[in-house]
Amino acid sequence: MILEKVINRIVIQSEYKDFVDKYTNTILTEFQGKIHSIYMCGSIPKGTAKPFKSDADFTIVCVNPNDIDYKRLSNIKDRLLEEYPVVTKIDTIICSIDDVLSKPNEWGFWVKIICVCIYGHDVGEKVPPIIISPEFILDLNTETKEEVDRIHSLLSNASDNTMKTRYIKGYSKRLIRALYSLVLEDAGVWQDDIIKMKNDILNYCEIDSTLVDYLYACYLDSNVLVEEFLGIADQVYSYFENALNAIAASRISFG
Repeated sequence: MILEKVINRIVIQSEYKDFVDKYTNTILTEFQGKIHSIYMCGSIPKGTAKPFKSDADFTIVCVNPNDIDYKRLSNIKDRLLEEYPVVTKIDTIICSIDDVLSKPNEWGFWVKIICVCIYGHDVGEKVPPIIISPEFILDLNTETKEEVDRIHSLLSNASDNTMKTRYIKGYSKRLIRALYSLVLEDAGVWQDDIIKMKNDILNYCEIDSTLVDYLYACYLDSNVLVEEFLGIADQVYSYFENALNAIAASRISFG
C-alpha cells in the first residue's frame, strides 16, 4: 500500500498569509542563495489553524544545513512571534537535499508525505512512492530513541512551568506518533489529526488503552506532574521499543 500525501492543497487562512510571506521572505533574505526550498506542515497550510492557539511548522531544505546559522534563525523566530502574536510558536526543521533523496523512508517521507512546498522546487517529487511495510516502519523510527531521550532529558531538567508544559505536550505527541507508526499497515494512511491517530492506536494496537488516553489527555492539557508523566511515558516507550524490536526480528526471520 502506497502512502498518500497528507495535505493535497495549500489553504492558508487570511490571518496567516502575511506571516507566512514574511517568514519566507525573511529567511530568503537572511540566508541568500543558500535555500533550496521551504515547506510547511500542520494546521496552517491545511487551513484549520486557530488564531492565537496554533503554531507554525516549517522545514528548510538546502544543499548544506551548516549554512543555516541557528542563532540567526532563532532571532528571526523571536522577531516574528512578537510581530505576529496570532502564532503561538514557530518550529523550523533543517535538512539537506541529500537527506531527502538518500533517506526516502525518513526525510523523504517527511518532505513528500507530511509537508507541502511553499517556496522553490519540491524535492519531494523526486522521492519514489513510499510503500507501507515493516522496513518503512523501522526506517521511520531510526531516530525515535534519540528524540525521546532528548526530550526526556529536557523535561527532567526543566524548571520553568511554561517549558514543562511545552515539553509534555511535545513528548505526548511524539509518543502517539511513534505508536501510530506501529499500526500503519492496518490504518493504511498517515493521519495528521492527533485524535484520529489515537483512535487507530486503540483499534489496532494491543497497548493498554489507559496509557494512550493519558498521553492524549496530556497533549490537550499538559498541566500534570512531571514525575507522573515521565513514569507513564517510560511505560509507553518500553511497549513501543519491544514492538519495534519484534518487527525487526520478524523481518530477519523472514528475510
